[in-house]
Amino acid sequence: MDQNPQESGNASSEGFDLDAIEVRVLSVLIEKSFVTPDSYPLSINAIVTGCNQLTGREPVMELAESTVQDAVDRLIERRLISIRHQAGARVLKYEHQIRLRHSLPPAEQVVLALLMLRGPQTPGEIRSRGERMHHFADLAEVEAVLLHLSEKYPPMATALPRAPGTKETRHAHLMSGAEVLQQYADGYATAESAAPRGSRLGELEEEVRRLRQQVEWLTAEFEQFRKQFE
Repeated sequence: MDQNPQESGNASSEGFDLDAIEVRVLSVLIEKSFVTPDSYPLSINAIVTGCNQLTGREPVMELAESTVQDAVDRLIERRLISIRHQAGARVLKYEHQIRLRHSLPPAEQVVLALLMLRGPQTPGEIRSRGERMHHFADLAEVEAVLLHLSEKYPPMATALPRAPGTKETRHAHLMSGAEVLQQYADGYATAESAAPRGSRLGELEEEVRRLRQQVEWLTAEFEQFRKQFE
């Protein structure tokens, strides 16, 4: 059952309001809980490394440890992160609480984390990019997850208007409220003035995006195939 927003420390009837650094910290913790479970929960140093990672991040950030620690402390106050107390541990370790706070099963955690880490994406991009964390049987499964995230209260994801020259709908997280969505809309308006819908440039950009998506998907498929022989 979805949580009543009045019972949550990070949402109201108007929605979520995490800043960009809080979004990055929370999404890194979700991601690493899947891809590096043996080293999870994470120390503050590991969180900083994940936040400043050069691959799989949009935008790429260069955050100082003090900045990340401040964001972690704020997320602890919002009850989206907690400290994991481990016997004999020399440093504090942190883990996310998104599953418990908002009743998100693994597939929904993965989709939300990808949207927070990499910005608006199509279901196909989400499926290929999320392969390391969760295997989606088909696009319909991804779309079902996106739908459920959009139906949460407050909603955690939404479909965006199609960008100029594109044929597929992209989806964005709502963890930072409507302001970020307006930034996406402004970006689309700028792109539309530079490359009108149906222009050759717009078609080429869409083709490049589609090819990149196919390469990511093939790479993930090969990785799964290779693991069978390890």
